Amino acid sequence: MLLTIFVFCAVYLLIASGGLLLFYREDMFQRISEVISPTPKPKTLLSTIQQTGLSIGGVVEHFDRVIPKSQTEVSVTLQHLIRAGYRKESAAKIFNGSKVLIPLLLCALALVTGLGSMSPFFVYAGALGLGFLLPDFWLGRQISKRQKCIQRGLPDVLDLLVICIEAGLSLDQATARSAEELIKAQPELCDELRIVVLEQRAGRPRSESWKHLAERTGVDCVRNLVSMLVQSEQFGTSIARTLRLHSDALRTQRVQAVEEMAAKTTVKIVFPLIFFIFPSLFVVVLGPAILAMLDTLKGANH
Repeated sequence: MLLTIFVFCAVYLLIASGGLLLFYREDMFQRISEVISPTPKPKTLLSTIQQTGLSIGGVVEHFDRVIPKSQTEVSVTLQHLIRAGYRKESAAKIFNGSKVLIPLLLCALALVTGLGSMSPFFVYAGALGLGFLLPDFWLGRQISKRQKCIQRGLPDVLDLLVICIEAGLSLDQATARSAEELIKAQPELCDELRIVVLEQRAGRPRSESWKHLAERTGVDCVRNLVSMLVQSEQFGTSIARTLRLHSDALRTQRVQAVEEMAAKTTVKIVFPLIFFIFPSLFVVVLGPAILAMLDTLKGANH
């Protein structure tokens, strides 16, 4: 009986493999030929967009030398770009080049559309000034957006740090594990924590690595966390308890901020009421009465 089952399974596998070879023979030959003599793949839309973006970035980089910059300005720009999440060397060149290219594009747009013929001095001066300041506005918006994401995700990361430390891991191992586990939920903060882990593995002291984290992010709650961790390490207090207290304090601050925003709505809603809602109510309520009075006055005159 066992021999019959074994023979049946062997025959079935042979027939199945033969059928697969017959049906997928062309695909197999195509794959083998691609491996032996690879041919260039056709350009897709995504690859074309990526190449176009790289070429545009290379063109913008050439405008970096037009504006004279001091070492202080360069360091401040690099710090702002790092806070926005741009750490590549070409980011500063592209940013400075865009401050030259965007004003020229706005002036060209004003020339093409005919706006420059109305008041040439004010139009072109406004285009140059607006184009020069637009990259700064965009960078400031990116920084504030990233800082809000870091501030919003800090309590969750602290909770996971507490769990890892109470499970027996050290602070360095807990930081690395939290950065790996929450990379999809909190990518901005986990990216910064991974830099902290890399600095510590490179031999930098823990306190300096965390202080660099506070300098890179520029968030007050992160700066308070770093100072608490440094003090906890100096005085030998429980790090898990410190992190838990800081996490609870952050959540309390978040609830208080929401309550503050809710309390401000009563004041903020006064202006829409006065300028938009009350005039429409007056028209609806007093409009028929005014029309009736006008008809009465016309009848009295006749």
